[in-house]
Amino acid sequence: MKLIFNDPTFSSLLLRTIAETYYKGADIGECLSTAYRIKEGDFESWYAEWIKTARRIHQYAEDCTSYGHLKSANEAFLRASNYYRTAGFLLVESDDPRFQASIEQSKECFRNAISTFPFKVEAVAIPYEGTNLPGYYYHIEKQNTNDKNMERTEEANQAGSEKHNRKFDIPSSNNYPTLIVHGGFDSILEELYAYAAAPALERGYNCLIFEGPGQGEVIRKQKIPFRYDWEKVVTPVFDFILSKKKEFCVDLERVVLMGISMGGYLAARASAFEPRIAACVLYDGVYDGYDAIKSGLPKPLLDAIEAGNSQFVNATFTDLMKSDPNVKFNMKHGMWTTGTNSPYELITGAKKYTTKDILRNIKCPTLVLEGENDDSFPGQPKKVYDGLTSLESPLKKYIVFTQEEGGEEHCQCGAPAITNQRIFDWLDEILDNKS
Repeated sequence: MKLIFNDPTFSSLLLRTIAETYYKGADIGECLSTAYRIKEGDFESWYAEWIKTARRIHQYAEDCTSYGHLKSANEAFLRASNYYRTAGFLLVESDDPRFQASIEQSKECFRNAISTFPFKVEAVAIPYEGTNLPGYYYHIEKQNTNDKNMERTEEANQAGSEKHNRKFDIPSSNNYPTLIVHGGFDSILEELYAYAAAPALERGYNCLIFEGPGQGEVIRKQKIPFRYDWEKVVTPVFDFILSKKKEFCVDLERVVLMGISMGGYLAARASAFEPRIAACVLYDGVYDGYDAIKSGLPKPLLDAIEAGNSQFVNATFTDLMKSDPNVKFNMKHGMWTTGTNSPYELITGAKKYTTKDILRNIKCPTLVLEGENDDSFPGQPKKVYDGLTSLESPLKKYIVFTQEEGGEEHCQCGAPAITNQRIFDWLDEILDNKS
C-alpha cells in the first residue's frame, strides 16, 4: 500500500499516523497536507513539516482549553501528541535534542488529553529490577460516576449481556477482564492508546499499557536496552497487577497479554514461561528475528555474516544507510535500543530473539495475526501458529488480513476497525469459554 510517498518508510509511517484517526488521534486532511509538503526521503524535511503541524494543533488545544471547550481541547491534544511523535520518529540520532523535545511534547499533550477523558486513566510505575517501568492503567469504570448512573449502566450492560451471552460484561464481583499490552521495536506508550486501550475500554476490558527495556522512556531516560527473555519483564507486571487487584478491579483469571509488532515475539516468549496469562494475542506473530533480517539481504552479505566478517558487514551497511532511509532507521534505532555498537553486532544478536524452541511451551489460548503483505516478518506468523503444538483449535487461531480488506500491511496498519473486531470477538469467545 503506497500513500503519497514511493519510499516505503515514509509511506508506512504516514499510514501509521493517519491510522489514529479512528480514535481521534489524527485528522486525514492535516496528515495529507503535511505529507504533500515533505521532500521524499529527506528526514529533515519530514521533521520540519510534522513539527510545524504538531505545534499548530497544540496551539488549537491550548486555545480551546483557555475558552473552556474541553472536548475540543481533548481531541486537539490527542492529535498534537501523535504529530509530535511522528515528527521525531526519523531523527535517528538518539542524542538529537529535537528528538528528545518532540517526545516530551508528545507526552505532555497526551497527559493533557487524558485529563479530560470520561473514564479513569492512571499513570503507574511498575517495580522492575531496582527501577520502575512506566505505564498507564485504563479503568473501564468512568470517573465521578454516582450510584444512580452506576445502576443504569449495570442494568444496560446486564441486558446486553443476556442478549449476547457475554457473562463478563458486568460480573457480580465487579472485576473485569484486563488486557496487558506492550509494543515492539519503536512504539511509545502514548501511541498504544489508539492501538489497544481505546478498543479495549469500548468492549468492557480494563487495559494496562507499559514500556519495557529497549522501549520508549525506558531506553530514552533509563538507558536499559532490549532483552530477549521477556518473561523477566512480564512477570513483574503480573505481580504488580496482583498487588493492585482490588484497586484496579481485576479478574485475575482473565488477564490477557498482547504484544504488537516485534512485541509479537516478546509476548510469545513471555507466554511460554508465565503461567498466569489467560490468553495471548500476537499482533503479529514473530517466529525468528534473525530469519526476518536474512530474508531481505543478498547472498554475499549473508555469507559474510555467517563467516564472521564483521568488517565487510559494517562497511556495507554504512554505505547502505547513506542511500536507503529504511536501512538507516532500522540500523540506527536497532543499535540504540539493543545496546549494540555496530550493524554486525545488531544482526548477530538477533539470533537470541527466536520462538523456535519455546512455542510448544505455550499453554494459554493464543491468537496469531498476519498482514498479507507484511514486509517486516514475512511468512513468520504461520510458522508461529504451526509451532503451537500444545494447543488445538479453537484454543489457537490464525487470521490473515488481506489486501482486499485493507489490512495487508504490518500490524494491519490503517485497518483498526476489522482488526479490533477480530481480536476482541475472539477474546470474548475465549474468555466466555473459560468462565
